[in-house]
Order: sequence, then structure tokens, then C-alpha cells
Amino acid sequence: MSDWRPGISRAVLGERARLLASIRAFFAQRDVLEVDTPVLASFGVTDPAIEPLVVGQGTSPAAARFLQTSPEFAMKRLLADGSGAIYQLGKVFRDGEVGGRHNPEFTMLEWYRPGWKLDELIAEVGELVSACLAWQAWEVCSYRELFLNLLDIDPLTATRESLARAAGERVDTTGLLLDRDGWLDLLMSHCVEPALAGRGMVFVCDYPASQAALARVVERDGVRVAQRFELFAGGMELANGYLELLDPEQLRQRAQADNRRRRQAGQDERQLDPRLVAAMQAGLPDCSGVALGVDRLLMLKLGAATIGEVLPFDWSRS
Repeated sequence: MSDWRPGISRAVLGERARLLASIRAFFAQRDVLEVDTPVLASFGVTDPAIEPLVVGQGTSPAAARFLQTSPEFAMKRLLADGSGAIYQLGKVFRDGEVGGRHNPEFTMLEWYRPGWKLDELIAEVGELVSACLAWQAWEVCSYRELFLNLLDIDPLTATRESLARAAGERVDTTGLLLDRDGWLDLLMSHCVEPALAGRGMVFVCDYPASQAALARVVERDGVRVAQRFELFAGGMELANGYLELLDPEQLRQRAQADNRRRRQAGQDERQLDPRLVAAMQAGLPDCSGVALGVDRLLMLKLGAATIGEVLPFDWSRS
């Protein structure tokens, strides 16, 4: 067998180690506590766009468990218990994500700032990425602004049919039957994101309310939007941040909506983590949080074209 060797050189291995060390130094200087939560847990996410890897019954677990797609739920339990500002740097897992920018096992940096609003978190994300990549500036724009400027479409008010037509005019949509958010995602990935490639760091904020996930929703200019952002660096999605949802009843309602979409798509339903609900009932502090893909950050630092160029052992070698 010839693929026992790592897929990266000693030099890249060193760059990876230095990047991890610089991230830890960044948070140590800001007095943000590093935490370490379970990779294997009793519950997975309900989001139909994210599928966990499931570990079957063995001699230790009493039932199947989920490799975590993010440390979010456990970190929120720490926040509710009074941890203060925290970060975690470690492995997460997502089924079916294999490609030039995706590996089912990857390294995620996630952190939470109690008492912070999104503009403060955006500034800190920009400072971290600037420190890692030596990029000196970033821009902030709304999801609506991008669609209007690049595609002449208002993504917050356009109908499903008009979005489908707009997509069909720009890419091959033969055989596609998507809901409204599906067409928005297609336009975003195929038309908007490529246009961001030459613009350095771009924070896109105020996503449609239907894409809130676990972010709060607010009304702007008569339209409901999610208080969340995504960071695109060199045209590649790098980070996803929220002004965090605090209401456990809204959490339940969103999980129910997720499971309705799962049923419609033929996916397995997922039970909402009752410990997360209990933590939010006890009182999750007002906070903002963000998750950042560390392997993609290293790709940008080294000019790598694929994620396999920065992983010692990618999916094909593991």
C-alpha cells in the first residue's frame, strides 16, 4: 500500500502547527478561555443541510451517538453556567462533505463573546484573519445589497418563481426542483460568491429570516432578516457568525420546522438536544458567536487550491 505517507510536506505540517499556535496566542492575549467539549454526543443537529456521522452501538455507548458537527451545543451549556468568553479549536465531522473545499473530518475554531453585538464580533474575526493572513482591511455589506448590485434581484422579496428564472438565466438548472431558499443558495454559490473572489475579506450580513438557523431575527426596512453574517475571503466561505438565539421556545419551533423539511426530503428526523433546551431555560447570556474553518484559513495562507493540500491525511488517506 503506497498511500500510508501523509499528503503534505514537513514544511506544510510546520505551517499548520504555527497557525494553530497563533490562534491560541490571539485568544490568550484577549483572555478568552480555551475549552474542550465532547466530540461524541447523544444528540445531533436538526438542520436538514447538515448531516452528522453516526457511531453505532458498541460495548460502551448505550445507544448510537453522533460525532459532533460543531461544538456549539456543549459550548452554550458552558456559557449558561457562567463560563464567560470561550473558544474551542478541534475536530468536527459532517457526512457527505467531500470535495475541493470539504473533508468529512475538519478543524473548526468556534468562539463566543457574552455581551457582544455582531459588529464587535465582525471586527474581532477581521482582526484574527488579518493577523493570520496579513490582510489589512475588510468590507461589510448586506446579503440584499450583494444580490441587488450583482444580480439586480431583491432576495428578501423575490418570489420562488422569479428566483428560479434568474437562476435559469445564469446556470444550467435542468431538472432542479428547489424551494425558495434552495434557489437563493444556488444563486449565492454560483453567481455571488465567485464575484467576491477579488475583494479580499467580505462580511455578508442580514441573511433572509428563513436562513436564521440559531440566530436572532429582526425587522429592517419592513423585512425580517437574520442577525448573522458569513465571511468570504478570496471568494471562499470562511466563517459563519450569529447574534445568538436566546429563547428556548423559538429554538423548539425552529427544530420542528427543520424536522418537517427533513421529512419532506426523506431524511431522518433528529431529536432536539434536551440539555441545550434546559441550558437556555436556565439562561443563556446575551452573546454572539462564530465558527471558522481552520483548514480553509490555512488554504488561503498557503495559496492551496484544495483542502487536501493542507491536511496530513485527507478522507482518501484516513
